[in-house]
Amino acid sequence: MELRRVVITGLGPITPIGSGKEKFWKALAAGESGVDLVTRFDTSECKTKIAAEIKDFDPQDYGIGPKEAKRMDLFTQYGVAAAVLAVEDAGLNLGEQHNDRAGAIIGTGIGGLMTLEEEKKKLIESQNPSRVSPFLIPMLMPNAINAYVSIRHKLSGSSPCMANACATGSYALIYAAKDIALGDLDIALAGGSEAVITQLAASSFANMKALSRNNEDPKGACRPFDMERTGFVIGEGAGVLVLESLEHALERNAHIYCEIVGYATNTDAFHITAPDPESRLVKKAIIDSLKMAGAEPKDVDYINAHGTSTWLNDKAEAQAINEVFGDYRVPVGSTKSLVGHLIGAAGSIEALTCALAIENQVIPPTINYETPDPESDLNIITELTQANLNVVMNNSFGFGGHNAVMVLKKYTG
Repeated sequence: MELRRVVITGLGPITPIGSGKEKFWKALAAGESGVDLVTRFDTSECKTKIAAEIKDFDPQDYGIGPKEAKRMDLFTQYGVAAAVLAVEDAGLNLGEQHNDRAGAIIGTGIGGLMTLEEEKKKLIESQNPSRVSPFLIPMLMPNAINAYVSIRHKLSGSSPCMANACATGSYALIYAAKDIALGDLDIALAGGSEAVITQLAASSFANMKALSRNNEDPKGACRPFDMERTGFVIGEGAGVLVLESLEHALERNAHIYCEIVGYATNTDAFHITAPDPESRLVKKAIIDSLKMAGAEPKDVDYINAHGTSTWLNDKAEAQAINEVFGDYRVPVGSTKSLVGHLIGAAGSIEALTCALAIENQVIPPTINYETPDPESDLNIITELTQANLNVVMNNSFGFGGHNAVMVLKKYTG
């Protein structure tokens, strides 16, 4: 069976440095950080007091009315809003009829934790079970985004909900690409969303010593691959992309950002939070995605790394890249240095970044890389750099050992 070609035709970012592709790309290219002191909750007793919050989000800007918003957790609002942006950017006219050739494949790493905390607090303080919202369960559901997006845009095709920790966004894009390549869908709205800047989540991440405690210098706290890195910075937001079969995109004369030509997923089967120090399955995912793309390591013009700014993850990823690419010093960057770690939305925002990099033929900067780490020695791009980007790789790795690597290529016909 010959697989259909899959292209990206729409981009919908909701991020701490800007929402909508124009604002997001402008801030990204300028190296603007979205990290600051937390305003969402009282951090006086917290070890980590910084995060990458979205401070200008209004659900009504995306057609989510006040009544509907009250029945959605913030992660769902972000996902629905990102889908609206992606559909608009793609110029899709989905019509009023249900389309069983279109689906929503959008995931989340954690889900409606914010709602859970609020409702549990309400129950404890009131000691009255009747005070608990009847909408708690549908607000918690990880698949709530898929449901709302499908209802809004009349998408009746496959809509699985991915939940693969920090690799969720990439898993969603890969499985959407598979559905299109195999002929099950013509269109997919795919990606990830997350909103877990809460006291409970921040405390847990901090207590496992995963978060940076550089509270004195928020914008300098996320330092992927740098010798002085001290942990990741939690962020929030959503990234939804429109994927289409090439035939469908050409038929409607859509703008094509790039083509998805290779991908691979696998599992370390090593530890619930730590990466395999030998990076065996990460290397395999990189090699397998290149094989599917019909590309050699030397063909890759840029890697958007997972690059969390944690000691073990950066070291393991750098080792995998160096062992696969050998003497070729492939340019590498990490979007997380600017937007923080968006957990379930990380992979899709980073794939979106790759699409914009190909579109603009430039590599966006990685900030805060100042002291190279001999054990994580990579060719980190620290300034906006003009480049001939034909083949770009996106890496995503998540708690539980979930690995996802995707290869994007400039569309030339």
